[in-house]
Amino acid sequence: MLDINFIRENPEKVKKACKDKNVNIDVGRVLALDKEKRQLMTEMEALRAEQNKISRGGKDNMVLIEQAKEIKGKIKEIEPELEKINEELRVFLLKLPNIPFDDVPVGEDDSKNVVLRKVGGTPKFIFWKPKDYMDLGTELDLIDTERAGKVAGARFGYIKNELVLLEFALVKLVMDTVLKEGFIPVIPPVMLKDQMARGTGYFEATDEKEAYYLPEDKMYLAGTSEQSLVSMYADEVLNEKDLPIRYVGFSTCFRREAGSYGKDTKGILRVHQFDKLEMLVFSTPEKSKDEHELLLSIEEKLMKALKLPYQLINICTGDLGRPAAKKYDIETWLPSEKRYRETHSTSNCTDFQARRLNIRYRDKAGKVNFVHTLNGTAFAIGRILIMIMENYQQKDGSIKIPKVLQKYVGKKVIKR
Repeated sequence: MLDINFIRENPEKVKKACKDKNVNIDVGRVLALDKEKRQLMTEMEALRAEQNKISRGGKDNMVLIEQAKEIKGKIKEIEPELEKINEELRVFLLKLPNIPFDDVPVGEDDSKNVVLRKVGGTPKFIFWKPKDYMDLGTELDLIDTERAGKVAGARFGYIKNELVLLEFALVKLVMDTVLKEGFIPVIPPVMLKDQMARGTGYFEATDEKEAYYLPEDKMYLAGTSEQSLVSMYADEVLNEKDLPIRYVGFSTCFRREAGSYGKDTKGILRVHQFDKLEMLVFSTPEKSKDEHELLLSIEEKLMKALKLPYQLINICTGDLGRPAAKKYDIETWLPSEKRYRETHSTSNCTDFQARRLNIRYRDKAGKVNFVHTLNGTAFAIGRILIMIMENYQQKDGSIKIPKVLQKYVGKKVIKR
């Protein structure tokens, strides 16, 4: 959510942000509603001041009594009109996107994203054709989507045997890495109240269609632990001396993945249920850009520890999403498809989410301001398992375990 004062003072900047992010919002209508609201509030305040003045004039004065009735009637006429304008304005404000930073590339879709660098050479399978992860997973009894389909339907999978050990090895690797940077480990709720789920600012786009909703309970299943972690401090005032506050959350996540198609609907790349480690930071505005770079550096450190080839992307305005002012993606090489696929993202959402959830901090001078929130993927477990399987496969059909994980798994190779 944007500050209404910022919108008044920077209407052209807001219009440009809407255009660059492909968000169709009538900013002129927002300003008109704001003007009407302020006029009505001024009128209401004047009437109430007059009402208070009359009430001090005495209850037995018939002239004053009649005037008081007339003022009360005018207030009753204004109240529903003001309420209607307030609601229409609120809906508009919730739909407005965050303002991209100046160094975000302008472009209408992901084709305009900018590759900043490529790290690690892609593996060369000189003597044999590499298998895809589902063939490897079936042959080594690591993944079973057929029985999962029988039990739960399409886009579910049983993760089995050494792949389970690899998952928990990845969790341990993340924890060992981020705890050194002052992150607090959290296992958050995976069910959220409506207002908390909406607080992150994704539902005004298409993300509500991606969410699982339990109407009887009026609760959403978390699509990412970012939602639960950001909402922790809703309606609270933090102390500047405690910032930044850094969390790493491990949770199961739930998404419909309605927009995926073709090969992505098979296997475990795009599933309805997956485990994920998410980093979340509450920061002062002055430090949020530094915290964003820290999140990115941790993501790259984890990728380099696994020795997986990847490319770093600066996301353009049209692919940025409503809440983010800047976003980086990491895409990892997938040998079976001979292309990079997204495995990580990290976003600086500035005070956009904090305004929606009313998360503030008190600075050293005693002034209360909104915090900045930032998020970053440590590992989306299923996707990283896929990348390890394909990039570390061997000619005999076995899979080498990345050296950094061997101490956690207790073996070096997954084989028949």
